Amino acid sequence: MAIEIKMPALSPTMEEGTLAKWLVKEGDTVKSGDIMAEIETDKATMEFEAVDEGVIAKILIAEGTDNVKVGAVIAILAEEGEDAASVPAPAAKSATPEPAAHQVQGP
Repeated sequence: MAIEIKMPALSPTMEEGTLAKWLVKEGDTVKSGDIMAEIETDKATMEFEAVDEGVIAKILIAEGTDNVKVGAVIAILAEEGEDAASVPAPAAKSATPEPAAHQVQGP
């Protein structure tokens, strides 16, 4: 089953950051400890390491994207033996709640 790679919290107070640069591309094999991306916080640029092994199936957040929320899915990793091309992207989740339906009241 595919693994969701999420935006990490690189400090206790980090709520969002900039995905400055991907150091891997779709189709690359990664193992635990490989540096996958550079993430900018308000204070520093830090390297983001893989914690799982597999093949980068999909990169969902482009490099240079600002204000990526901690916990947002940034990429999908296919596990060993899984076809990276057939891994579906996660369903998009709205960051804002849907407005309540307004009922029209008669005269």
